[in-house]
Amino acid sequence: MRGADVTRESLFTVAKLADFVPANHPLRSIRELADEALRRMSGLFSALYADTGRASIAPEKLMRAQLLQLFYSIRSERMLMEQLHYNLLFRWFVGIAIDEPVWDHSVFSKNRDRLNGNEVASEFLAEVVRLAEKRGLMSDGHFSVDGTLLQAWASHKSFRPKDGTPKDPPGGGHRNA
Repeated sequence: MRGADVTRESLFTVAKLADFVPANHPLRSIRELADEALRRMSGLFSALYADTGRASIAPEKLMRAQLLQLFYSIRSERMLMEQLHYNLLFRWFVGIAIDEPVWDHSVFSKNRDRLNGNEVASEFLAEVVRLAEKRGLMSDGHFSVDGTLLQAWASHKSFRPKDGTPKDPPGGGHRNA
C-alpha cells in the first residue's frame, strides 16, 4: 500500500540539538577544545563588557560562529545567519537553541567588530593552539595551504595588476575605478 505524502508535526518534541549531531562528527572535538579556550578567556570577556545595559551577543557564541564561518568558507555574515537559521549542526556548535531566533547580520557584524577590535580573536586562536599543543594534537611536520583558496577570498577591489599600472584610468566612470 502506498504511504501518504503528509508531514505530521508533533505539538511537542523531546530532542536536544546534540541528538542531531553524529557522535563521531569532527565538530564535537573542536567544540570541546573551543569551549575550554573560551572558559579560560572568561576574565577577559568580563573586563570588556559593562555590568549594566542591554545584553549583547555572548562573546563565546560570536567566536564559535566565526569558527564555523572559517571552517565552511561562508562568504558573508548574511549567509552565516541564513545557515544558523536552518542548520541544526551549526546551531548546536554555536549554542543557539532550536527555538531561539538568529541574530540579524548587521547586529552580528557590529558585535564581532567590537570584539575583534580588542584583539580577542587572535587571543582565542592563540589559546586554542596552546591547548592543542598541550593535548598533543599538533605536530611540527609538513603544513600546506591551497593558495587558490586564499586568492579566491581576495576582494576584486583590492586587485592590482602585477606591472603596477591601474586597470582602469582614474575618473574613467567605472563603478570600481
